[in-house]
Amino acid sequence: MKNILVTGYRAHELGIYSNKHKGIPYIRQAIASRLIPLAEEGLEWVITPGQYGVDLWACEAVFGLKRRYPQLKCSIITAYSRQEEKWSEEKQQYYRQILQQVDFFAEASKEPYTGPWQFKARDELLFRKTDGILLVYDEDAGEASPKFFKERALKKQAQDGYAYFSIGAEEIQAIAAEEQSAYIDESPDGSLDGGLDDNLDDGLDGGFDGRVDDRVDRGPR
Repeated sequence: MKNILVTGYRAHELGIYSNKHKGIPYIRQAIASRLIPLAEEGLEWVITPGQYGVDLWACEAVFGLKRRYPQLKCSIITAYSRQEEKWSEEKQQYYRQILQQVDFFAEASKEPYTGPWQFKARDELLFRKTDGILLVYDEDAGEASPKFFKERALKKQAQDGYAYFSIGAEEIQAIAAEEQSAYIDESPDGSLDGGLDDNLDDGLDGGFDGRVDDRVDRGPR
């Protein structure tokens, strides 16, 4: 596998409204742990739609792996131009920082948002450019935006062997529990006072709270 699509929940679908949320590092770590064996086998490109949430945390996971796997590159392909213009200033600044570090950026449509067709065009491009998908999605939490990626990925898997991998709440919670246990072991009094209290509150504790509220001539092939 040379190219993989990584996507999943938008931040608000997890009840996450700040980059300081304590659950984010565990999501990044879960993504990185899945990418490592693929990178060992020759993975070259991680491609995301660049929406605020799992997409951008996946980019950060790739940035952290690049020193160990210098062949690994990160790409963002958005549905339309200036997708971030209605985001808060904090989110826009964070997004710009991510864009400065990606290896390739493109827009499926060069126009601002005009309709759902732009998302369809983006998804067609993303699936055409990739050999598989890593999806952060917990089915037990109910329907949310990743559901549509899963349905399309499984259809493509049946047609031409497209690879499908998923990360659920239990996997992320296991990482958080392991980190919490390590923190307790290192704490002088064996407590969590002042440490990792309520690691996955609001979004990940007890499962994801999921709700539903072509142009590229260069880059990943």
